[in-house]
Amino acid sequence: MRTVITGGAGFIGSHLTDYLLKRGDSVTVFDDLSTGTLENLTEARKNPNFSFIEGTVLDKAAIHDAIAGSDRVFHLAAAVGVQLIVEQPLTSLRTNIHGTENVLDAVKAAGSKLLLASTSEVYGKNSSDALHEESDRILGDALKSRWTYAAAKGIDEAFAHAYWSEYGVPVTIVRLFNTVGPRQTGRYGMVVPNLIGQALTGTPLTVFGDGQQTRCFSYVADVVPALVKLAEDERSVGQAYNLGGAQEISIFELANQIVERLESESLVSLIPYEQAYAAGYEDMRRRVPDNTKANKLIGFEPETRIPQIIDFVAGDLRARNGLEDRLMQQAGSLLSVAV
Repeated sequence: MRTVITGGAGFIGSHLTDYLLKRGDSVTVFDDLSTGTLENLTEARKNPNFSFIEGTVLDKAAIHDAIAGSDRVFHLAAAVGVQLIVEQPLTSLRTNIHGTENVLDAVKAAGSKLLLASTSEVYGKNSSDALHEESDRILGDALKSRWTYAAAKGIDEAFAHAYWSEYGVPVTIVRLFNTVGPRQTGRYGMVVPNLIGQALTGTPLTVFGDGQQTRCFSYVADVVPALVKLAEDERSVGQAYNLGGAQEISIFELANQIVERLESESLVSLIPYEQAYAAGYEDMRRRVPDNTKANKLIGFEPETRIPQIIDFVAGDLRARNGLEDRLMQQAGSLLSVAV
């Protein structure tokens, strides 16, 4: 089977690439390397069934050429990370809306199937007990970049659903809740690698706001097989599915668990949102997924718990950044990349 993964050099995309290559797929990764890296594809590039195309989903001709002849497409290319969304709102909007429309048009032309990776951000400020796929979307001021991102991803989903309902393009939508794991960086505000990187280097763990906001973190190795199962199940077409972790935790408690687990001497420091981002920044107090729909269809059941996630991400950061050697040479130094 020929699979194309847009954004396949990124954190989730590269794990998906490795997974599909091991299953025997021929995989083409299409990525502009703006947030992904070729380092993430080190093992994949050794496989004769792998190919890489550097390009942007905003280039309609390029994405059409990449997808032509494919059997299925996983569309993961997107502007991601709170920091990037806040700092580059226009680029983010163009990538997430126009880029997705270009991919959908290419999938239609190729006669392929599509799995669209969306986000829990579409639920906005809805902080109900457990968010199911039909939960209301509650968004803030349309002029604030946090909510324009949520609106853009909602439009992505609407585009995908319309291509299915009007053109018959087989599309499955997945809403990811805070997926974490090896290869993820803290460069654009990703909380878990940021906090773990700080704990490993003995610097204060920076928790934004009062730290009482809660999230459920999903481990990438739990999520990737579920993405493939959903893409391969005909019953998923035209539907949206949550994929999220099962353990709710406040960011303050997460930071403290990281310090304890890694036996770090770091302190936890609370940073006002206005200092971390910009005046008027808003966040949601709670975001918990209801995974019932995915569980009933494909048996999705997240297994990896917070302590394991901390261990896996810490091990990855040490390995990728040569952290252990540098810590011995310069205690308390800052990571030079990706934290």
